[in-house]
Amino acid sequence: MDYFARTEAAGQTGDNWLVYWYICGSDLETDYGSATDDIIELTNVQLPPNVKVLLITGGANNWQNDMMRPEELGLYLYDNNGIQEVGRYEDADMGSPQTLEYFLQVGKEAFEGEDLRRAFVFWNHGGGSAGGVCYDERTGNALSLNDITNSFANVYGTSESNPPFEMVGFDACMMATYDTANALKGISRYMTASEEVEPSNGWDYTRWVGALGNNPSMDTATLGKIICDSYMAGCREYETDESATLSVVDIGMIPALGKAYEAYGIEALKLASNDTRGFFSEFGRRAQQAENYGGNNREQGYSDMVDLGDLARRTIGILPQTSPALINAVDNAVVYKVNGRYRRQGKGISGFYSYDGDQEVLERYIAQQSVPLPQKCLYYYLVFGVFPQEAEELLAKGVSQGIATVPDVHAVQQQKIFQVSQLEDLSVDVDSEGNSFVTLTEDEMDLLSSVHCQLVYLGIEDDVLLVLGSDSNIVADWDTGVFKDNFFGKWPMLNGYPVYVEITAEEDDYNLYAVPIKLNGEKCNLEVAYNYNDDKYHILGARKGIDSKGMGSRNLVQLKRGDRITTLHYCMSLSGDDTDTTEVEVDTFTVGDNPRMEDEVVGDGNYGYFFEFVTPTGESAFSQMVRFEIKNGDITTNID
Repeated sequence: MDYFARTEAAGQTGDNWLVYWYICGSDLETDYGSATDDIIELTNVQLPPNVKVLLITGGANNWQNDMMRPEELGLYLYDNNGIQEVGRYEDADMGSPQTLEYFLQVGKEAFEGEDLRRAFVFWNHGGGSAGGVCYDERTGNALSLNDITNSFANVYGTSESNPPFEMVGFDACMMATYDTANALKGISRYMTASEEVEPSNGWDYTRWVGALGNNPSMDTATLGKIICDSYMAGCREYETDESATLSVVDIGMIPALGKAYEAYGIEALKLASNDTRGFFSEFGRRAQQAENYGGNNREQGYSDMVDLGDLARRTIGILPQTSPALINAVDNAVVYKVNGRYRRQGKGISGFYSYDGDQEVLERYIAQQSVPLPQKCLYYYLVFGVFPQEAEELLAKGVSQGIATVPDVHAVQQQKIFQVSQLEDLSVDVDSEGNSFVTLTEDEMDLLSSVHCQLVYLGIEDDVLLVLGSDSNIVADWDTGVFKDNFFGKWPMLNGYPVYVEITAEEDDYNLYAVPIKLNGEKCNLEVAYNYNDDKYHILGARKGIDSKGMGSRNLVQLKRGDRITTLHYCMSLSGDDTDTTEVEVDTFTVGDNPRMEDEVVGDGNYGYFFEFVTPTGESAFSQMVRFEIKNGDITTNID
């Protein structure tokens, strides 16, 4: 018997529904009218009398319809009579828990005494465990996981055996996290959310609300499946499916997942306490390799979210006691998921990893009540280099129960674990075949989670160094410590123009890259996949990066004929003392019918090549420069 048959057999009954829809319009509405589009999708559905949708709108500087207004909150009911305005209220912050609590209270009082199955959908930007959801563009505030838990509990209370909500969903980016699901324990039976950044087409309200209206007695897991399938169908229609994700999580399985996740964190803490650099460098390599979301690189920004199942799979070798149980617990909790072809490794629920060592983000993460204590201690140790007292207690007791405090980020001075500056200007050698290489000791490799290459163009006559970007195209041997270049005089080019590229993911059969450009005057990143199955680049679309609040951009734009693209690079003077680069616009061209990215010959000239050494917290150092002189297609390697 499959999962959906089991849930139906378990006796989920009732066909009276109230769906809360919390629409924080933000720039998605102001600039693109995305909220209006989804409200129109809803109004295409003819609902029966026993299914109602209660909407609240706000959080945008402008609304692309005649019904909603930016200077006030709007409350609307959509039912078998169509959409009706319930009331207009004084403007309030959609990123405030008071507004969320007020909305919940209105719905509770309006339908007091009715035997309802309730669902709740958050609509807006999302930023994962630390960033929260529903960013109000007028106030700059967003709802944290603590805000969500407290607001629901204050209005409806909590009950793990009989939670007040059937489903809480997030039509927002990167909210399918363990910490989000744990925040909903006792509040909802299921969670439906995306691990990855969502495209602007988002959920298909015509299809999933229509399906609920046609069969309101369906079990909630099936409703979640319909949301996932209709979302993915919509992504295919809009050509935004290749990196899309959506999953349904059984909140009833979260306690078991939490137990496995805590045990995993405690095993990691034990190993880190015995061999700090050795463990964190190995763990960091696995976290870099695991499927992660939102970019987590210099160009796209950092969400610090990684798939839990894939991380556990890749750490079996270093965390053998707890990784298998964590994988099993993830599989039991995620009852359904969909994903595009460049997001096949994910298991449907993510966790935190500090990819760039940002202390403010870590502070927000630690502040969330739903985050397990072992993970708070582990990443505190990684970022601050101090083993917290709470971690000592965890290792002594083996469980987090009874430990009342959490690590205080303001109580210590940071002590860096990874002194990567010692690798700055590391000497490079050249072998008999003209390949440049570096040799690292075991202690030096213990500083690193990855080694990349950086290529620059040396304009000697113009006194300019132009950075072309980073790649993983090196021959790396972590057993011997030897890392060789794999440069053959080619680099990715967009319609024949050189571009800056930054590698964002390395999988067995594909790599992902970010290419900074201006698209019709707007700065964004072109998201590109290199597929080893056909040895071609595939342009997925253009999107802005993670913002300063940790929120992912939902507007994935497909290139079309007539678009104007300006390539962006970073440059500096060859002769000056300044080591900081400046962003510059280089080439501007118009897109034709078939925009393409290909590895092409860079041409004659002088090129600089660096090995880049990256720590588990995102800091880096560069080797001595290798100079490639290309003349008539022949490459000469020199060490300056």
